Amino acid sequence: MRTCVGCRSRAVKSELLRVVAGGAGAERALVPDLDGRLPGRGAYLHPSQGCLDQAERRRAFSRALRAEGPLDDLELRRWLAEHEDRPGRPQRPAGTDEGDTT
Repeated sequence: MRTCVGCRSRAVKSELLRVVAGGAGAERALVPDLDGRLPGRGAYLHPSQGCLDQAERRRAFSRALRAEGPLDDLELRRWLAEHEDRPGRPQRPAGTDEGDTT
């Protein structure tokens, strides 16, 4: 069980999207961690624009990720816009499977 940083409701880990702070310095950005393997602290979010908006209003990402300064959410918003309407577990974008031999 994990807690969404946006709506603060608890859900199983597979229903939430892990988000990490990528980049360095003033260029730090919120990056969706689809495999759950990116280094660093992670924050969990329902894959919806509504939860992202709530998290931004509450400044929850800076707190959860222990990040100083602003975090750019453009990449995360793009990913959510493309994948929000899909039910179920957040999926890795097509063509990015490391072990894909097809």
